[in-house]
Amino acid sequence: MKHYKLTQVFLAGTAAALLASQAHALDGDDMLKKLSAAYASYGTKITYDSVTTSDTTVTAKGVKLKVETADKSPDLPLGDVTFSDVEEADDGGYYAGNVSFQNVDMSKDGGHLTAKDLQIDGLSIPGTPSTASLDGMILFQSAHTGNITFEQDGKRVFQVEKIESNVEVADDSSSLTSDTSISGIWADLSDVKDPKAQETINKLGLTNFNGNIATKGSWASATGKIDLTEFSIDARDLGKLNLTLSMSGYTPQLIKAMQDATVAAAANPDKKAGDAALGMTMMGLLQQLSFNGASIRFDDASITKRLLDYFGKEQNMTGDQFAQSLKGMAPLMMAQLNVPELQNQVSAAVTKFLDNPKNIEIKAAPAAPVAAPMIMGAAMGAPQTLPQVLGVSVNANQ
Repeated sequence: MKHYKLTQVFLAGTAAALLASQAHALDGDDMLKKLSAAYASYGTKITYDSVTTSDTTVTAKGVKLKVETADKSPDLPLGDVTFSDVEEADDGGYYAGNVSFQNVDMSKDGGHLTAKDLQIDGLSIPGTPSTASLDGMILFQSAHTGNITFEQDGKRVFQVEKIESNVEVADDSSSLTSDTSISGIWADLSDVKDPKAQETINKLGLTNFNGNIATKGSWASATGKIDLTEFSIDARDLGKLNLTLSMSGYTPQLIKAMQDATVAAAANPDKKAGDAALGMTMMGLLQQLSFNGASIRFDDASITKRLLDYFGKEQNMTGDQFAQSLKGMAPLMMAQLNVPELQNQVSAAVTKFLDNPKNIEIKAAPAAPVAAPMIMGAAMGAPQTLPQVLGVSVNANQ
């Protein structure tokens, strides 16, 4: 009798456990629907043929992406996508520890594109999509691709060794920081169709491009402050170009308004009227922005001397003679802007750089943030005051 009761208890417990596991089983279709809804808030449509779920793994077959605001944009086929280590979040959303994609192998009109090892780690899918806060947006912790190659008519013309991207969100979801690196970029410029351009490329030794691209930045959603601390293109035997930018007012609300305006313009059957309305709306929305600072810096890696020699030869002079002519032209060109202080800075920086090409930088650092309407007003009414409004300076070899 006791054995019978124990058996009953065991069977009842087992049944309860099975029912509980079924009640909490992952709903792969629900996850894909919420992923689709989140993408839709960015003006992108995601479709799929079918979804299967096994334990904590969700596999979507026949996944395609399409930018809804582009009238004739083709679907981007992603094939089968596997979401691993999936968990349901408290807000009804989902978290996937890893998302892996099929290798890309596409051919069209003699072009052949391949991409390997595409994956995302730490993907968060919101339960209720919203551009009003970071909690309602699609976010990931890191993304990675392996080798990407493009061939034309059987000849390799472009390649990237790998792409890596990382995103870190603050504990209170008020801001995020991110960085991206595109490493091992290679491009073949030996078959440029324009004869003159090809001749210039050959003489400057630019038939092969080798380099890397890197970006670093942060965004605070409440104030809309964006700090792009690095956007660099580092090309071997050419030089490194780096841009920085800081502005405020790029809030989630502004992003949503811009997206809505773009969608409305695309839906307008009168394309000219839609574009005109979009332009006016964007002009109004951009007035919410403020400019904090920016810079453009170039560090030379031998391209300057080659350019001076090349264009000097075009003018029947040496590279040094051509550099001297440029130093003489700089003050004359700057004088037309009627900004004496900046004219002197530019002339001094150009002379210093051309005498010994190391680096040159243009920086805008206003004493306080400058509202976009003030910049627009100065540009239209008194353009010669812009350098002073924005705190522009030019320096070389620093």
